[in-house]
Amino acid sequence: MPARLSSMELSRPSTPDSVSADNNNATSRRKSARARQKPVLLQEEHYASSYSNGSNKRKRAEVHHVAVPADPADPKETSEEESDDSDGEPDPEEVKDKKKRKAPVPKKNPAKPAAKKLKTADAQTLKLPVRPATNGIGKASKSKKIGARISPAVSNHETGLYAEVFFQGHTADGVAADWMTRYEKHPAQAICDLVNFVLKSAGCELQVDLHDIEDPDHATSKLTDIQDEFQQLKVTEYPLLSKAKGHAASFRSTMNAFFDSVIVAAHAAGLLYNDETLMENLLVWVTSLSSSSIRPFRHTATAVALAIANTICGLTAEIGESIARTMKQKEGEQKKKKVNSERVDILQAKIVAEEERQKTLGNILEDIFSTVYVHRYRDVEPKIRVDCVTALGTWITTAPEVFFSGQYIRYLGWMLADTHAPTRAEVIKQLSKLFKNKDNVGRLRAFTERFQPRMVEMASRDAEVSIRTAAIDLLDMVRETGLLEPDNIDTIGRLIFDKEPRVRKAVGGFFAESVNDLYESVAEDLGGEEVIGEYLGEEGEDDYDSPRLSWLKYICLAEVLESYAADSQEGSQQPVVEAGVGALNINVAESRVALAAQAIYENVDEVKEWEVLAGYLVFDHSSMPTDETDPVRAFRVRCQPNEGQEILLLEILHVAVKTRLVEAVKSEVDKKGKKSKARLEASNEIQVKTAIHLAQAIPQLLKKFGSNPATATAVLRLEHVLNLEIFQELRQDSTTYSSLLDDINKQFLTHADQRVLSEASNAILHARSFEDLEETTEKKVQELWEDTINTLRMLVDSDLDDINLTDLCNTVRRIAYLASVSDCVEVFNQELLPSSKQGQNSSNPYNILLELLNTYLETPESDPEAAEKVDELMLSAIKALLFHNMWASLSLRNALEEKTSPLPDPPSYESFAQSLQSIMSSRKGIDPVRFAASTSYLDLHTLFASFRYIDTPPSPSSGDNKIKDLCQPIFPRAQASLLNIFSAVEKQFAKKTHRELDLPPEERGTIRGGRIDSEPADSDSSSSDESSSESDHEVEGNNNTSNSQPSQRKMHTQKQKALAEQMLCELAGKLVIAIRSDLFPSSSGTIAWRSRLERNKSRLGSNYKEVLAHLARPIGPSAPAAKRKNQGKKNVADKKSKEIVEEDDNEDVDDGEEEEK
Repeated sequence: MPARLSSMELSRPSTPDSVSADNNNATSRRKSARARQKPVLLQEEHYASSYSNGSNKRKRAEVHHVAVPADPADPKETSEEESDDSDGEPDPEEVKDKKKRKAPVPKKNPAKPAAKKLKTADAQTLKLPVRPATNGIGKASKSKKIGARISPAVSNHETGLYAEVFFQGHTADGVAADWMTRYEKHPAQAICDLVNFVLKSAGCELQVDLHDIEDPDHATSKLTDIQDEFQQLKVTEYPLLSKAKGHAASFRSTMNAFFDSVIVAAHAAGLLYNDETLMENLLVWVTSLSSSSIRPFRHTATAVALAIANTICGLTAEIGESIARTMKQKEGEQKKKKVNSERVDILQAKIVAEEERQKTLGNILEDIFSTVYVHRYRDVEPKIRVDCVTALGTWITTAPEVFFSGQYIRYLGWMLADTHAPTRAEVIKQLSKLFKNKDNVGRLRAFTERFQPRMVEMASRDAEVSIRTAAIDLLDMVRETGLLEPDNIDTIGRLIFDKEPRVRKAVGGFFAESVNDLYESVAEDLGGEEVIGEYLGEEGEDDYDSPRLSWLKYICLAEVLESYAADSQEGSQQPVVEAGVGALNINVAESRVALAAQAIYENVDEVKEWEVLAGYLVFDHSSMPTDETDPVRAFRVRCQPNEGQEILLLEILHVAVKTRLVEAVKSEVDKKGKKSKARLEASNEIQVKTAIHLAQAIPQLLKKFGSNPATATAVLRLEHVLNLEIFQELRQDSTTYSSLLDDINKQFLTHADQRVLSEASNAILHARSFEDLEETTEKKVQELWEDTINTLRMLVDSDLDDINLTDLCNTVRRIAYLASVSDCVEVFNQELLPSSKQGQNSSNPYNILLELLNTYLETPESDPEAAEKVDELMLSAIKALLFHNMWASLSLRNALEEKTSPLPDPPSYESFAQSLQSIMSSRKGIDPVRFAASTSYLDLHTLFASFRYIDTPPSPSSGDNKIKDLCQPIFPRAQASLLNIFSAVEKQFAKKTHRELDLPPEERGTIRGGRIDSEPADSDSSSSDESSSESDHEVEGNNNTSNSQPSQRKMHTQKQKALAEQMLCELAGKLVIAIRSDLFPSSSGTIAWRSRLERNKSRLGSNYKEVLAHLARPIGPSAPAAKRKNQGKKNVADKKSKEIVEEDDNEDVDDGEEEEK
């Protein structure tokens, strides 16, 4: 045995008497003065017998407990084990007698069978990981389920140190004190108990004995034997990774608390410094276990080593503080006039002793770091790496004189590139603690320079959004220290346009600080805030359009935002729906500036003052003072925005107003969900002031910015948040509202830009939603119709060669947008007076639009620009005519439901349908007009197919047959065109997404007699492929010249794929509705279309598959009606109602199947 273990030579196997006496002494020491009766411990008797017996017998019993198979050839051993088990588990009669003899103990919850443990007077009871079972009698607790696995804290027969820590209700300090007492008497046995405790905490019932401890040189070989035997058990779960809820965290905290108490007790007793064998022998086993190939051993031993290091770091810090106090006392004593040399020598000796202690602890920390941490921080188990990161952060903050250096902190930098997301998140968390303390800036300078690019990369591109937000917060702290590079500041600032809302919200404060930095620099150049405030004068309360200091913040905000927007071009354009793809969608998604403004609003206080921002925008910045030495002139020159900045600020103004109103509505309810009169009044006051001020600001803004489509669009969007009911409530002058509508009409009539027309149409629709102002609104809408239709009449009166194609296209586009928000049936059916110059016959707008479709279909333009105008004209005409039929259908349906008499004349859509069919058959490929014609053709037939389910009044003279005749089938000729278009769209999507289609031998086909017959392919498919290929090459060429960045090319490719999928799903969805509406002339035709749509169902993506899923859902109004009828009957025979509904659904499905058959 080595010389360092000479102190252990007196250790001997414990006898029953000695161990019992030690236990009695320990119990008497721990007993509280308040305790009047000794608690009955369920494991006490078994623990005493097991501990007093030899280690061999205890080992056999424990191995048997973990289900290690015994040798069947040794009946003696089997009988001994059975007798041990019977000794450890009392009979039910004995347990019942014990309960009768046991004194009653008060319980908090009588329903719990477990006996209450008495608390000691000097410490708190540990939180047990799992409750013990109740003597094996009665109903087992839920935690018993874990007993099938090798997991601690689930058995009521645990013994030794493990039982004291986890089962017997002792405090960690008490158990540690008992262990220190045993160590002072029997060091080797105490170390043996501690090593076995670590093994048991790893889920291993195998143990080391006293001889193994006395021979530490063979610790590795002994652990190898234990590993081999343990590996045969195939244990997959251990306490630190227990699946039981809260068990792993509770177990870890209890284990860490015990080792913390052991180290503190050893420190207090001086054993850490006077007995080197204590830590040497303990670390020999712990470090060997931490390098094990078995994860439970490696994880548990690493956790133990890190816990020991945490405690030693705390002791190091305490000793450092003690040294500092002692040195201060020594210096104070030396400064006295009469120095007490003896006291100075005592203090100096104390300093030397404490420094020796600190050096010893530093050596232990270095040993743990070099033997455990260096190998485990890159362990294959992610949870071990997380523990290492947490521990290192704790060591750096607790003992900075030891660990706060580049030698150690670099490990955190390396772990920033870990593949495990929680590990990266933990690194960010620990670094945030370091950067939060401004005193650490000097020590972190080299680290920041080295790992700053990686931190910026994590904030910009990490796969986890939560890590990106945490990295942004970390870089914000780095920016405050002045260590963040200017280029990286801009990189993080551009994330204000990120697609993730959480990222934009996280970067809002960072962006606001960048604006503040620019603001402070500009203000300093102008003389400082105080000087500027002096020559600007006092700010009036309601004087929003006079120069003030906040204008400087607005221009700085616009400049920073404009700079970041220019540097990140992808997605910068306002999203506009392409013609033919979303023919009926006039809504424009929020721009990226509007999304960014939502994050800016929360962090820039000046943006919340939207009235001041509106006054800044309305102000005429072109008029300047003539005196160039005037400081006001310099201020106004610096605050003058350009056109791009004005657009940005208008977007921010819209978001600020909308957010302010939303906050006002939310403020009506408190945290408990209750409303109060004061809250309602305050909210109403805000809404009233906002509406009045906004109604005055919109005309002024339109007057200044109405000539530019981009700025006009932003101003018109403000009308959407205007609460028009306030005008009626406050008895406002109607001229204000009428003037506002006049300004909107002016923008509608003077602009041809689709964004302006869309916003103006939405503004008109918003105005029509208020019934109190309906009369004024309808009057303005009729004026719009008159102006637009008169313009159309004057344009079409000219010869075809003399027509201004641009003006005609713009006029028809306005008609289409206006028809989308206003009933156009009466306007379209009204006969127009013939032109006096041409002498032509009268005609209505409906026929004029039809004639335009047929005219330009027969005479295509050869000039590319003119052909593009013709396509736009035809698209707008198709939209307008389709809206007319929608309004007519709605009017007829309402009249039938209300049973009004006489009924309006049923609309005649045959001519429109014939024109659409001609477009589909005459044009080739995936032409935008051809695609719009196909979707409109399906919409038209589906629209009137619903009249078959409506009851008509039984009057032969009312035209019932005409109403029934509105439902017309789709005939084979039109089906052939639809099939050609669908095939072309399908191939386009497959080509762009690199998918393989299941094609028949002949790629083209048509439908005849209700079935799909193969025919030779015409030029349709090939031309569509060629056009698609040319388009792809064009796009790639443009990308190579203008957008050279790979991210922009990738963005464009993704956009093309999305548009192709949208076209496919839109057309397939309309075909599905047509099939469900029985618009094909025979059941065989329906089956043929079903088969054609489902041919590539599994090859074209999940969205397409979801569209086709509607083919299998039940048809008919009875099932939805039954469901709606039963929704309000939840309290009356709920179960019976559900059964009835389910029966109705099944009947509908059966009926649908019979119809298909």
